[in-house]
Amino acid sequence: MAGKSEAAITGPVDFGVAALEAYLTGRFGADKLSLERISGGQSNPTYFVGWGDRRMVLRKQPNGPILRGAHAVDREHRVLTALANTGVPVPAPLLYESDAQILGTPFYLMQRLEGRVFHNAALPGKTPLERREIYMAMADTMAKLHAVDPSAVGLGDFGRPGNYFERQIARWAGQLEQSTGETVPHLADVGTWLRENLPADDGRVAIAHGDFRLGNLIFHPERAEVIGILDWELATLGNPLADLGYCCIPWHTTSAEYGGILDLDLAASGIPAQSGFIDRYFAHTPSDGALEPFHVVFALFRFAVIFVGVADRARLGNAAAADAGNLAPMAARLAVRAHEIINGHRLW
Repeated sequence: MAGKSEAAITGPVDFGVAALEAYLTGRFGADKLSLERISGGQSNPTYFVGWGDRRMVLRKQPNGPILRGAHAVDREHRVLTALANTGVPVPAPLLYESDAQILGTPFYLMQRLEGRVFHNAALPGKTPLERREIYMAMADTMAKLHAVDPSAVGLGDFGRPGNYFERQIARWAGQLEQSTGETVPHLADVGTWLRENLPADDGRVAIAHGDFRLGNLIFHPERAEVIGILDWELATLGNPLADLGYCCIPWHTTSAEYGGILDLDLAASGIPAQSGFIDRYFAHTPSDGALEPFHVVFALFRFAVIFVGVADRARLGNAAAADAGNLAPMAARLAVRAHEIINGHRLW
């Protein structure tokens, strides 16, 4: 921590607090800083920032070496800016800073939204009706995002159109090959199956969030209404079925496997069956497409490779969360779940 500061600080900070104070003073005028590291997550370090009466969130790249194209906070800020006036619920972007000399990496500031974040997909403590409404609000919000025309909001060049799944499989398979850790059983085989069962490109292009799940949504303090979609680190132009398939992972994993719902009594809980969730999504989109086993297998493969990367960063001491090293076995569990779908061992 550079220099002396009277800032109220909670949790570990990976940059000089005095440098942030000087930066905020130059942008907003002198005031008092409060800073809180947000726990959880394996992506870009995130902090609650108070500057007098201003309540903000700061996201930055992790310190140290990162994979090319990873942790692109400039892209996060760009997509938030593009969606700010579309009706898609996102925090208002405030500023982006590309100069890595200030805090050690590029960073941006956005509005801090006051609401509820549900990190447990089982939604403990909620009534069956509340659980159903929360899940359906998630489906509605994803459909609203995918209805936005990327070109109409200045994101026509946010990714390469066409052959989305082919390119994504190549990307994540390539990252898996670059891993320096132990080989995850069957994971490379899942990548091979995906390449051999690639569906024909249907030409659909949407703003794909890349990590659309319950834990990345902020809900209204009292209502089952999404007021903000968070964590746009993996956003690009892509096939909307990639987001839908990824959002369906909890129906194929248990509560011990990164908080799935496979081992729950869904009818008693009020959580809709996967088919009901999918039907709700398609009821609010102009598309007549269908989610196929391929899309969920792809989502499981990609998520598994992400966990491989988390484990790699943990070995290098460059993980965003302290528990990153404990998550390495999750890649193997996700590979098993993908194999179950591929081999028809679980009803689709």
